[in-house]
Amino acid sequence: MIRFFLLQNRQGKTRLSKWYVAPADESEKVRLEDEIHRLVVSRDRKYTSFIEFLNYKLVYRRYAGLFFTIAVDINDNELACLETIHLFVELLDQYFSNVCELDIVFNFNKVYSILDEYILAGEIQETSKKEILDRIREMEKREKD
Repeated sequence: MIRFFLLQNRQGKTRLSKWYVAPADESEKVRLEDEIHRLVVSRDRKYTSFIEFLNYKLVYRRYAGLFFTIAVDINDNELACLETIHLFVELLDQYFSNVCELDIVFNFNKVYSILDEYILAGEIQETSKKEILDRIREMEKREKD
């Protein structure tokens, strides 16, 4: 099960934070996000993209200047998590036509909608890029009407 999904830039700004199993208070979230950022950014590229952290397993991937991090249960498959991150990046890339950090900042509500169509309550609900993007476009049509 996915515990949380983070998208952070190299400077440590959290651009997306979706918690499926939230900690007790907001200050704990901020502390965890800062600590995770320090771990991921400082890690040498020659190491794997998996880190055992507290009672989670962190799986991360860097795309340009953004770090996509998923925290999952210790026994979850790391490669499936990497594929989850990659599919999310492909969804963003298709939706925004070559996504960049500014697209995520200025269209955060669309990014959250895409993530919600993809992952629900910490479990992957849909893996078809076409289906997810069609749903998002349908929601946009309904908002305009």
